[in-house]
Amino acid sequence: MSNRKFISILLFISSLIMSTLSFSQEVDSELRTALKRTVNEARSFEDRFDAEVWLVDMSSRMSRYIKDPNKRLDFLKRVHSEATKAGVAPELVISVIHIESGFDRFAISRVGAQGLMQVMPFWKNEIGRPSDNLTRVDTNLRYGCTILKHYIDREKGNLIRALARYNGSLGKTWYPEKVLGAWEKYWFVNNT
Repeated sequence: MSNRKFISILLFISSLIMSTLSFSQEVDSELRTALKRTVNEARSFEDRFDAEVWLVDMSSRMSRYIKDPNKRLDFLKRVHSEATKAGVAPELVISVIHIESGFDRFAISRVGAQGLMQVMPFWKNEIGRPSDNLTRVDTNLRYGCTILKHYIDREKGNLIRALARYNGSLGKTWYPEKVLGAWEKYWFVNNT
């Protein structure tokens, strides 16, 4: 990496950190401590620098949805971990959560889908785990990411069809358009 690119990245990270911090020194210290702990515990990133950049960037974007910086960073670490395990872009998973539950882990839809990713409870019986709690963040993310990845693979990467399958609206585009719109507007990260 060239020095110029490295300095640009450092300036970008600094501006993101400053934009996420309140004027209060207490919040500054709290966020710094939480970020340090989260980065050190994050195992799904290729290196610490990637973890810092992604977590700071996503944390600033998510601050209006999850106010507490510790909870926000913990949530992001869990999403990144489960999405990476499943082979799905973490930002796409966040977009699904944004549309499905509005980041409410206790959300229940009119058809009975539960949790962050609005997983249908019948899946618990299908895999022989009827006692799983779909309002638990890790459980919901594991189910949801695995289901989403299955549909992405089944549709050979066609996100419109995969997202429609995930939502149970195959043949219609309103749901995929909402998720992809949220991804583009709020959560997309250009990794190039």
